[in-house]
Amino acid sequence: MDFIMFMKAIILGLVEGLTEFAPVSSTGHMIIVDDMWLQSEEFLTKYVANTFKVVIQLGSILAVVVVFWERFMDLLHIKRKKPEQGAPAGTGRLKLGQVIVGLIPAGVLGVLFEDYVDEYLFSTETVLIGLVAGAILMIIADKFSSKQPKVVTVDQITYKQALSVGLVQCLSLWPGFSRSGSTISGGVLLGMSHRAAADFTFIMAVPIMFGASFLSLVKNLEYFTMDALPFFIAGFVSAFVFALISIRFFLKLINKIKLVPFAIYRIVLAVVIYLVWF
Repeated sequence: MDFIMFMKAIILGLVEGLTEFAPVSSTGHMIIVDDMWLQSEEFLTKYVANTFKVVIQLGSILAVVVVFWERFMDLLHIKRKKPEQGAPAGTGRLKLGQVIVGLIPAGVLGVLFEDYVDEYLFSTETVLIGLVAGAILMIIADKFSSKQPKVVTVDQITYKQALSVGLVQCLSLWPGFSRSGSTISGGVLLGMSHRAAADFTFIMAVPIMFGASFLSLVKNLEYFTMDALPFFIAGFVSAFVFALISIRFFLKLINKIKLVPFAIYRIVLAVVIYLVWF
């Protein structure tokens, strides 16, 4: 594995880690960075390159598990989590059933339309559309967000709200729209605080991303060759480290800066990419 390949693996892992859980679309950034600059398919076959992107996504998932470890232990009834600071007296706990309800809509549509999305929607043009459309939704969410949200912590989310957020998450099947951007926006519009919506988004991300990644890896085990393995490991570690930093930083800021700054970034990025690419 030469130095250039090693650095490209780290850069792609960095892009995945920093953007997977921020509302800016990691898929969009990966397509843009890889297509416009790194062009991984020039030094890897198409299928190995695609498998690599799944591997680095697993690095990001592991970072979420680390940050929300106590929460996942609580969901599985392995360890009781202490009530969150600021939670109203008598607040219950987020239940595994609520997470599952939130996952169903996008999970079903993802299975039904996976091949169509992979074949027709993974391009720079569609990503630009998703970036702008998602930005508009985020601006609307902030404009109509409640100054005193009814749902302050993730433990106050109802089954109905979980399902509604899950329906909004279906928008993220369009590359560039962003899973976290759509679900946080949906949660805010339903009366959640930005932090509660973000927490629920990240918790839901683990099973749906892990499931999709696992199925993809099973289908592509033949591409885990000794030549490609160092490339995979470098990208995985890079994605894990930068996702860990990104998640902690984002969760500290989200209630303060909200979604508009990310929406502005998305629109500016789309305009710049359009001018450069086209």
